[in-house]
Amino acid sequence: MTSHEIDFTIHGDDLQAVEIELDPQETVIAEAGAMNWMEQDITFEARMGDGSAASSGFLGGLMNMGKRLLAGESLFMTHFTNVGVAKRKVAFASPYPGKIMPVHLGHRGGTLLCQKDAFLCAAKGTSVSIAFNRRLGAGFFGGEGFILQKLQGDGLAFLHAGGTVVERHLQGETLRVDTGCIVAFTTGIDYDIEAAGGLRSMMFGGEGLFLATLRGTGTVYLQTLPFSRLADRILRLAPSQGGKARGERSPLGNLGRLIDGDNY
Repeated sequence: MTSHEIDFTIHGDDLQAVEIELDPQETVIAEAGAMNWMEQDITFEARMGDGSAASSGFLGGLMNMGKRLLAGESLFMTHFTNVGVAKRKVAFASPYPGKIMPVHLGHRGGTLLCQKDAFLCAAKGTSVSIAFNRRLGAGFFGGEGFILQKLQGDGLAFLHAGGTVVERHLQGETLRVDTGCIVAFTTGIDYDIEAAGGLRSMMFGGEGLFLATLRGTGTVYLQTLPFSRLADRILRLAPSQGGKARGERSPLGNLGRLIDGDNY
């Protein structure tokens, strides 16, 4: 199924929204809860499936539902359609600070593998399914786990990532990456994990126990601020049961309160 040809504009810098312009009867699919605003004549409907040929029919919809359950995603995807006679716009935004990344799947071999929560929206005709990681080590320790999202089609798809997105083109090279920094990669890339140096480096290096290794020829998309890293920092500074932030119990925390004029 040929994907709908959609136009788009990305607004903002670090808290971005993508505004998609739909011709009459054009449709964009999105994860539940991603929509920010829409103009008149845009209707939306939650459906089991992405509307592609791979998910059409009862059996296809049932298989797609099972895959989304395994991936930990919502059972439904929302279809936004322009039912009017003039062009209309609908906008989507990511759930945390970062960048929205447009990818033309037709220019990336028709298939892109991405982490489970990276997909934001895509032109109708894009197949959104899952791919199992065949390597046991990468499944347990690779951050993305056994299940990756697989996007297939010939049109536009939009991913979101934390911080800034860096695009790397590998030509038979190897790139070692923090496991949480991977957003997506093309099918020519082989994904695995390896230990992060010696035992001392693994325990005290601050880079985790494992690094992801990306080898082959293709394109890799990386994010500079994985949401897990941001959430970990917020939790560290969250107030404890006594009402004080955990960091305030340290000598540096006490010094900071004195400088700020807080004597309690």
